[in-house]
Amino acid sequence: MKDKKVFLGIIGAGAIIGLLSALLVKLGNPGNMGVCVACFIRDTAGALGLHGAKVVQYIRPEVVGIVLGAFLVAVASKEFTAKGGSSPFIRFILGAVVMIGALMFLGCPLRMVLRIGGGDLNAIVGLVGFAAGIGVGIFCLNKGFSLKRSYKLNKLEGYAFPLVQLVLLGLLAAAPSIILFSAEGPGSKHAPILVALGVGAVVGVLAQKTRLCMVGGIRDFILFKDSYLLLGFIGIIVFSFIGNLAFGQFKLGFTGQPIAHNDALWNILGMFVAGWGSVLLGGCPLRQLILSGEGNIDSVITILGMFVGAAFCHNFKLASSGEGPTPNGKIAVILCMVVLAVISYAFREKFSAKQSKKVGVKVEAN
Repeated sequence: MKDKKVFLGIIGAGAIIGLLSALLVKLGNPGNMGVCVACFIRDTAGALGLHGAKVVQYIRPEVVGIVLGAFLVAVASKEFTAKGGSSPFIRFILGAVVMIGALMFLGCPLRMVLRIGGGDLNAIVGLVGFAAGIGVGIFCLNKGFSLKRSYKLNKLEGYAFPLVQLVLLGLLAAAPSIILFSAEGPGSKHAPILVALGVGAVVGVLAQKTRLCMVGGIRDFILFKDSYLLLGFIGIIVFSFIGNLAFGQFKLGFTGQPIAHNDALWNILGMFVAGWGSVLLGGCPLRQLILSGEGNIDSVITILGMFVGAAFCHNFKLASSGEGPTPNGKIAVILCMVVLAVISYAFREKFSAKQSKKVGVKVEAN
């Protein structure tokens, strides 16, 4: 049983992240987007030319800070371990699927929480879908779903992704002509680089030390009646609400919300896909960034899948806008649910064992 200090620690982490997120919006980030892993990966993908949506192109230093913060504290606490090899391509696909769901809703699970703290009632609708998706994911876990174990790798594998983040930071600072930057739209709105980098690093450190995860909070509460991670989730909502009130950014309602739409069905289904996919992956997009900083190459592969998913979303008009979801996006979300169902079934322990046995019989016959 966790002691009082541990619970205060996760609440404190949520409080700091909520307040700093509200501060980033005050200093220039898009509304209710102090930190959004999905949106920021999407923006970075655009800056690198992976998609051509001119309004969402900017290398977001918050992502760099999250990875480097997690990396430094993991090394300092001797928790850094290079490992991988747990169904890498399936994780890549799941990363893309989670991104498609998130961009249907217009935000990752962390932004969903921050949108609630900013008064966006559409995010509460999204939370319903998110919780339902987690519930389906838990059902799959109970039926034996597993992406198998990972293996220890050369340390250079673990160092590579944090080094890539340093390269991205250098490109942001140098701003060469090969990097694309939005002149208008959400990509043109950002806090000062050093502030954003510093906030990202604080988020990375706090999330690494507390194991903060938007999916884990609901999952653990349903599975084990453990409210530890859920308290961090609630802390972000409460203190982002306080921060938004203090900065005059709070706006209650369904309409006129920044970078959001009020199509309830597709807000639910987008977050349903994000929740289900994140349970299969073992953590939300924020948690995947933290794990990548700790040397987990499976999480790096997941993040790369999210980059490609973001590119697909904007190159093929899958992402929603303030006007609502697109026809292509609706089809993509339905296909994502089919993909999740197939993966959930195929990676059950019993099914995998039967397939392995069949392969063994065929080998013997040959």
